Amino acid sequence: MWRKTKQSDPEEMGLQAGHRNEEEKDEAVITVTGLDDSHEHVLSKEEKLILLALASLSLMAALDGTSISVALPTMSRELGGSATEAFWTGTSFTLCSAVFQPLFSSFSDLFGRKPLILVAILWFLIGAIVAGVANDYTHMLIGRSLQGVGGGGIITLTSIVIADIVPLANRAKYFGMLSAIWSLGTVTGPVIGGCFAEKSTWRWIFYLNFPLIAIGTALVAWSSKFQSNKISCRDQMRKIDFWGILLFIPSTASFLIPLTWGGVLYSWSSWHTVAPLVIGAVGLCLFAVYECRYARNPMIPPSIFQNRTSLIAFAGYLVVGLVVWCILYFLPIYYEAVKGFKPIMSGVALFPETFTLAPSAVVVGLLISRLGNYYWAICIGWGISTLGTGLMYLLDAEASTAKWICVDLIPGVGVGMVLPSVPLAVQAAATPENLAIAVAMSTFFRGFGQSIGVAIGGVIFQNRMKSSLLTYPDLRSSAEKYSGEAASAVQMIQAMVDGPTKDHLREAYADSLKVVWAFCCGICGVIFITSFFIKSYSLNRVMTTQKGVGESGR
Repeated sequence: MWRKTKQSDPEEMGLQAGHRNEEEKDEAVITVTGLDDSHEHVLSKEEKLILLALASLSLMAALDGTSISVALPTMSRELGGSATEAFWTGTSFTLCSAVFQPLFSSFSDLFGRKPLILVAILWFLIGAIVAGVANDYTHMLIGRSLQGVGGGGIITLTSIVIADIVPLANRAKYFGMLSAIWSLGTVTGPVIGGCFAEKSTWRWIFYLNFPLIAIGTALVAWSSKFQSNKISCRDQMRKIDFWGILLFIPSTASFLIPLTWGGVLYSWSSWHTVAPLVIGAVGLCLFAVYECRYARNPMIPPSIFQNRTSLIAFAGYLVVGLVVWCILYFLPIYYEAVKGFKPIMSGVALFPETFTLAPSAVVVGLLISRLGNYYWAICIGWGISTLGTGLMYLLDAEASTAKWICVDLIPGVGVGMVLPSVPLAVQAAATPENLAIAVAMSTFFRGFGQSIGVAIGGVIFQNRMKSSLLTYPDLRSSAEKYSGEAASAVQMIQAMVDGPTKDHLREAYADSLKVVWAFCCGICGVIFITSFFIKSYSLNRVMTTQKGVGESGR
């Protein structure tokens, strides 16, 4: 049986000691000690209400990120949007969410968690109002971008507040619950969006946010557990890494945007794709140099990347976002193009992942807290994820209902094990003063993976689709058309009469998707191998900080 480590090793103590400047010493008092195995932190009533509020807001943000996808055809028709504008309706949210997460974390260390949570909620609320009442796509895209900024802040600050409130040894079960909420919202979003679009109006996708925003705002504003920052506003402004922000946000956006539209709106060889990609990459390199050599108070401290465990964990969370988003985007294409499901039924067919991912995350979180060790969950989780995505290769045109349900259950178990354990490894390896930004970078890399997952999967899918279509004589003349518009051609296939051409198209889709599943299996396998090199740090530490929530040692 895995047992808790009684004492931190020298390397860990060195990490926790970490060099800090005098300004940081004034901000936080850090204590690192051993805890008794029987120690179990009990949340106060107010702390539970804070977590309930943030969990509700995280569910809202997760739902909003995916619920719009199924409603896009209806929205485009009503607002008179083009294919490009419809594409950006979902992408703008994901991009803004990923780009602004580190910024919210950095500012929350300076100005406190509570003000930044309220700011994130305000951005999200304004975005929901603008999108909900939009009568054209310009206002819709503005609203979705504002929602993305607020949603990114809500997601990352929720994880940070859990790290503030809950001791490291007990944190896994709460991250398990948070992961379950995120996965539940992510997978059920398309079903809810489809129901509103089909049965009522797509505007309810945005109106549904208002009650959750009201409850979350009231609970956060009422709470007295959030610590106020005693440093003057003038001193806080001096610590803001303005040059880092000016380099990071436009460079990250410039790098991610062409990754999302490459092969969809523009070809990968087009200057529309290559130019911003190169500019973004150069900008990120300049940002890294500036943060390492010149920044007095870096927005993203380079020290969080100077640890093998953190690097592997960050890479793992990027792969989590990439694989989950590939599954969420391409599995519905399988259901609709190959199995002939309608959009709502296609969303329902994603439930096998939800009904294993969410419970798996909760159970593993509880076990990690009980056993005091996250190493086993990471290794086993990536092993099952590799197996599960590999088994998805069996999803062909003739797969029975029982077959695709059983196959889809396994990746959910694996990813569910990884979700609460990987961020815990990052936190265990981080120095206390870098804890908030380390948590934020975990969610950032997951968002980064989401942003590039569909793009990379789309390139693989389209290339394979063209070669598959060329093997059928009756489809050779239209191979370019179908491979370039594979997603939008789904309704065309469903409208076809049964016959050889339709069967060949179904087989081509299934064959092309197999390559996407093989890619997901391959990158999961790489992370599975590297996960054995993660260090199992002790979870029995108390960290006392004046930056976050509450007053007791954590």
